[in-house]
Amino acid sequence: MNKDRRNQIKKVINMLQNAKEILNSICDEEQDAYDNMPENLQGSMRASDMEDAISEMSDALDAIDDVCDTLEGVT
Repeated sequence: MNKDRRNQIKKVINMLQNAKEILNSICDEEQDAYDNMPENLQGSMRASDMEDAISEMSDALDAIDDVCDTLEGVT
């Protein structure tokens, strides 16, 4: 692989890491919102949806890490 393509991959890794930071911030905010929800509402459908969203975002964060690790192996 030539230098230009390696540099492009490094840019992609940086973009993914920036996206991860943003997604992590959103996930933290959603977790805080869930944690601050009154106990009587934590069994509600909205709370369940929040838990699902937090779980999915966590999975996406892990996937971003995996992609970055794979791409770093290429450069």
